[in-house]
Amino acid sequence: MTLATIILSAATQAASISIESLITDLALILLLGAVTTVFFKWIKQPVVLGYIVAGFLASPHFSYLPSVTTESNIEFWAQIGIVVLLFSLGLEFSFKKLLNAGGSAVVTAMIIVLGMMLAGFCIGHLLGFSNINALFLGGMLSMSSTTIIIKAFNDLGISHRKFASQVFAVLIVEDLFAVLMMVILSSIAINNSVQGSALLLSVSKLLFFLIMWFAVGVYVLPSLLNRVRRFLNSETLLIVAMGLCLGMAVFSVYCGFSLALGAFVMGSILAGTSFAERIEHVTVPVKDLFGSVFFISVGMMVNPTILVEYAGPILILSGVVITGMIVFGTSGMLVSGQSLKVAIESGFSLTQIGEFAFIIATLGMQLGVLNPTIYPIVVAVSVLTTFTTPYFIRMADPVYSFVERHLPERLHFLIDRYSKSADNESETGRIWRDVIKRYAWKIMLYASVLIAICLVSRQWLLPWLIGLMPNWGRLICSVITLGTMSPFLLALCSPASKKTERQVLRQANANYDVPLVVMRLFRLLVALAFICYSISTIYTNRVGLLTGGIVFLLITVVLSKQLRRRMRSIEKKFIDNLNERELRRSGRNNNIISNLHMAYVTMGYGCPFVGMKLRESGLRSEHGISVASIQRGGSTIPVPAGDVRLFPGDTLSIIGTEDDILSILPQIEAQPSDESTDNVRSTDMKLTSIQLSESSPLIGHTVIESQLSTAYSSLLVSINRDGQFIATDGNTQFKAGDILWLVANPRTVAPLK
Repeated sequence: MTLATIILSAATQAASISIESLITDLALILLLGAVTTVFFKWIKQPVVLGYIVAGFLASPHFSYLPSVTTESNIEFWAQIGIVVLLFSLGLEFSFKKLLNAGGSAVVTAMIIVLGMMLAGFCIGHLLGFSNINALFLGGMLSMSSTTIIIKAFNDLGISHRKFASQVFAVLIVEDLFAVLMMVILSSIAINNSVQGSALLLSVSKLLFFLIMWFAVGVYVLPSLLNRVRRFLNSETLLIVAMGLCLGMAVFSVYCGFSLALGAFVMGSILAGTSFAERIEHVTVPVKDLFGSVFFISVGMMVNPTILVEYAGPILILSGVVITGMIVFGTSGMLVSGQSLKVAIESGFSLTQIGEFAFIIATLGMQLGVLNPTIYPIVVAVSVLTTFTTPYFIRMADPVYSFVERHLPERLHFLIDRYSKSADNESETGRIWRDVIKRYAWKIMLYASVLIAICLVSRQWLLPWLIGLMPNWGRLICSVITLGTMSPFLLALCSPASKKTERQVLRQANANYDVPLVVMRLFRLLVALAFICYSISTIYTNRVGLLTGGIVFLLITVVLSKQLRRRMRSIEKKFIDNLNERELRRSGRNNNIISNLHMAYVTMGYGCPFVGMKLRESGLRSEHGISVASIQRGGSTIPVPAGDVRLFPGDTLSIIGTEDDILSILPQIEAQPSDESTDNVRSTDMKLTSIQLSESSPLIGHTVIESQLSTAYSSLLVSINRDGQFIATDGNTQFKAGDILWLVANPRTVAPLK
C-alpha cells in the first residue's frame, strides 16, 4: 500500500467519523427535542422551554442519558439557526416598517441600553467586580434576545399584534447599538479610553452598509424576481431565498458585521416584494429545524453545579434584568409616544438577555479583561430569563388591566393620548415633515451610492486602468467615474419638495422658500464636494478643485434634461419596488384595460364573505369586483365558478376599478379584533365542526344573536343543514341537527353542542 493510499484512507476515515458524530449528535438532540416539545405542548407551555430542557438532557451535565459527542457540532447548527431566524424576522419586518417605527424604536432602545448599562454597572460593583468587569456586565445585561422573543411570540400566536412590531423594531435597533457598544468596550479595555475615530468609522460603516444594500436590493431584487416569476416554484424559491440569505450573511461578515445582521437585511429587502408570503411559507420548515437546534444549544449551557455555587448573583442579576427591562422598556415606549397598553406589553416582552450577551462576554474573554466566573453566571441568567419570558409576556394584559383600573385621573391621557395627534397636526406641519424626511433620505441614499462609486473607482478601477494604459488610465478612469456618478449627482441636486406642496406652503407663508433654498444650496455643495473628491483621488487636490466646478456646471446645465428624465424613471422604479407589496395588493400600478386594475388580496378570518359561495358574496353584483383566480395553499383555481366557496387564507386575484378595489380591501382582509382573541392562542384554533342538539343554547337564535365571535372566540364558516350547505347571513336561525363549521378552539365551542 502506497503512502498516498494510506493518507487518503486515513483522511476518508476521519471524515467518516466526523460526519457520523455530526449525525449522531443531531439525531440525539432532535429526538430529545421531539419528546420534550410534545410534552410541553401537552401541558400547554411554550415549546421554547421544551427545547432548553432537551438541551440540558443532551448535555454532559445530565449523566443519566447519552450526551453529545462534540459540542462544536451543535454550535455549527445553532449558528445556522440564528441566521435563519433573523432572516425570517426580516421577512416579517420590512425596511419600510422599520422606518415607520424607527423614531420610537431608537428612543426606546436608547433608554433601555443606557438604563440597563447603568444598572448593570452598579450591581457589578455591589457584587465586587472591577470597573471594567462591571462595565462589560452592564453591556451584557442591556441586550434582549431577538431569537427568544421571536420564538415566544410565534408560540403564543401574537407576532402580528401592534406591540409586536414595536418590539421587533427595538430589538433590531438594539442589535445595531450592540455593534457600537463592542467598539466602545474594546477601546476602553485596550486603551482605557474611547477612540472617537474608531467609533465614527464603525458608525459610518454600519450606515453605509445598511443604506447601500437597501438601495441596491430594493432596486434590483424585485425586478429580477419578477422577470423569472414563472420559474419560481416552491423548490426553486426556497433555494433562491436561502442563497440570498446566506450570501448577504457572508458579505456582512466580510464588511465587519455579524452573520445575523446580513441575514436580517436580506429578509427585510425581500419583505417588500410580492414574494414575501411565499418565501416565508417555504422557509418555515428550515427556520423551525435550525431554530430548535439554537435553543437546544442554549439549554446545553445549563450547569447545575454553577447554578448552585453562584445562586445568589444569578438570582440578583435575573431580577435586575426582568425589573430593569420592564421599567426602562415601558418608560421608553411611553416617552417615544406609544399608548400605555403597547408600552406595558412591550416592556414585559423584553425581560431576557440572549445571544449578544454571549458575544460581548466572549469579547471580554478574548481581550483578557473579563473575570472567567462572569461567563457562566451570564449564561445561567440568560437561561433563567428565557424560561420566564413567556410567562411575563402573558402577564402583560392582566397588569395593564390592573394599572388601567388604578391609574389616577390626571394620568388617563396616557391611555390614548397619541391616537389623535395626527389629526391635530396642521397640514403645513405635515408637509414640512414630509419634505425634511424626503430631503434627509435623498442625501443619505445618493451619498451612499456616490461613496460606493468613489471607493470602487479608487480601489479597483484606477489601478487596473493604470496597469493597462499607463498614459491614459487616469483620464479614462475620471470619465468613467464621473459618467457613472452624474445621474446620482443630479438626483442629489433636484428639489425634495413637490409642486403641490410648494403651492400649499406659499399660501401659508410668503417666506416659505427660504428654508428650501438653503436646503438646495446644501445639496449643491455636497454634490460639488463629491466631484472634487473623486477627481482629487485620481489626480491631485488642486486639479480636483479646478476641474470640479467645470464638471459640475456641465452636468447640471448641459446634461440636466436627459439626466433628469433618466433619473425620474430610476426613482419611479425604486419607489414602485419599495411599495411593490402594497401596489400588488391594491392593483394601483397593474392596469389591464381602461381604468381596470388587477390586485392580489388575502382573505382574513374576519371577512364577512368567509364560507359563502362566490355568487352569494355579491363581490361582482354589489361591489363591481371580478375574481380571476383563487390561490388556496399550493393549488390555484383559475376563473372560479359561482359555487366555489371562499375560505380564510385564500389569495384572490381580483379585477376592478381602483376605487372599487380600495373600498373592498378592508372587508376582505378583515381580522377578528384583538379584544376577542387576546386570550386565545392561535395554535389552538382550527377548522372544526359541531352538530347542534335539541338542548343547544343556539337553537332558535340568529347568527347575530349568538355572538359567536365575541362570546366564543370563533368564526362561523358555514352551516350544513340536511346534507346541504346553506347560504347564511346575520338573520339565519340555528336549528337542531345543524352542523356548524367553525374556526375555533374545539374546547371553547364544545358547550354549543
